Amino acid sequence: MDDPKKLEEGFADDVKGHLVEEEETRSFHGEKDKTSRVDDTSVGGGQDATEYCKLKEHKSTGLTEQPAAQKQEQTALVLTKPPKTKRIATLDAFRGLTVVLMILVDDAGGAYPRIDHSPWNGCTLADFVMPFFLFIVGVAIALALKRIPKVNAAVRKIISRTLKLFFWGLILQGGYSHAPSDLSYGVNMKLIRWCGILQRIALVYLIVALIETFTTKLRPTAISPGFLSIFTAYKWLGGFVSFLIYMFTVFTLYVPDWTFVVHHGHAAGKYTVKCGMRGHFGPACNAVGYVDRQVWGINHLYADPVWKRLKACTFSSPASGPLREDAPTWCPAPFEPEGFLSSISSILSGTIGIHYGHVLIHFKGHKERLKHWVSMGLCLIVLALVLHFTDAIPINKQLYSFSYVCFTAGAAGIVFSGFYILIDVWGQRKPFLFLEWIGMNAMLVFVMAAQGIFAAFINGWYYEDPKNSLVNWIQQHVFIDVWKSERVGTLLYVIFAEIVFWAVVSGVLHKLRIYWKL
Repeated sequence: MDDPKKLEEGFADDVKGHLVEEEETRSFHGEKDKTSRVDDTSVGGGQDATEYCKLKEHKSTGLTEQPAAQKQEQTALVLTKPPKTKRIATLDAFRGLTVVLMILVDDAGGAYPRIDHSPWNGCTLADFVMPFFLFIVGVAIALALKRIPKVNAAVRKIISRTLKLFFWGLILQGGYSHAPSDLSYGVNMKLIRWCGILQRIALVYLIVALIETFTTKLRPTAISPGFLSIFTAYKWLGGFVSFLIYMFTVFTLYVPDWTFVVHHGHAAGKYTVKCGMRGHFGPACNAVGYVDRQVWGINHLYADPVWKRLKACTFSSPASGPLREDAPTWCPAPFEPEGFLSSISSILSGTIGIHYGHVLIHFKGHKERLKHWVSMGLCLIVLALVLHFTDAIPINKQLYSFSYVCFTAGAAGIVFSGFYILIDVWGQRKPFLFLEWIGMNAMLVFVMAAQGIFAAFINGWYYEDPKNSLVNWIQQHVFIDVWKSERVGTLLYVIFAEIVFWAVVSGVLHKLRIYWKL
């Protein structure tokens, strides 16, 4: 299996990308940075740092008992020790948190609709998952591509990983896999869904990583003094272009009337949605949906969009339920939340993550890093709230609106900064080890847990009826029946039988140095 020092960024957890050259810097409180030293549980760079610490300790406590020549030799060894590298544990913990959130909202969101995706405008816990993924992918890219000895080799690796991510996305979310409840597999190519979570990550990774690679000769080796120097040192090319394309399209593209067909058994009903407008941010007549219908075809879009949980569509809102008799014609229509235009907008999420990675590279002090990260995060959140509450641009995950990009990226920056203070500055690493373990094997946990592949495997061994499987028995008898509540039982099942279980599995795999790499 893969040595962790050879793992790569994104879902593959590029440990090489997590190695940041550290000088002995001032800590957050202005003292010599003691918390930046890593212990022997670190992956990559930890052994050298531990030896260094031992030598210094030995120098201070044991040299008085040794001959002068030996003392001088050991002192020289300490003083000539090369600068250490260390693994920024916050990256793994943040990635692990994102995977945990995905499992929680996907599997417990039905019982607790308030944490599930917002039916349209607004932002819930589930709506942070995708931009958090793109943010941490951006941070990892900045670190992994800090030095590029061979541009052609880097480009080949980027394209290869992009194709692998897209392939896994088609398998897991294109309709081929029906896990975990349905034991069948296969997809009608006339109805295959081309878009999805991994497909979007693949696109953002491709664009952002290629830009970072081809601009390697334009990068500064040092940042000039000044708070804004980090912004002018790098060219926000990908984010700026994606912003212009998205904003120009959503405000100027004319959306005509459109039709769709809903199949009910052997019968089919044809519906027409009246539009004929520009710059609309509602469910029916926005440019994002129109572009996807033209690019992919309406039969290849997500067939169960979250807008069905709107009050206009169901009396069960915000939970799922039967459509109202007076529901608008667009309520049963398909819509792609990871579509083409919204994915172009999501490139900006990855670009902001790149910026946070650049700050991590160029600023060695904790205080300087946190000043940049927190201030930018707060500014993005304020901008998003102003745009949202003035009705200029609503915060909307389905459209991946600009205000949504700012709000979620700002939140990601604040959470990342909080983790950095707790884990890498204050050294409070143990409470977050389970997140680190999951983050180191994020692709494995995503596939097996978040996409239900492992549960489907267990469900394949049933007694008489497919419903009589071990997974269903544990969920019903160990959790729901014991707590006399389907909501509480479902939540506890997700926490203990999924999140805790996969945290333990990831910890064991980390101990064995086994990682799933793309």
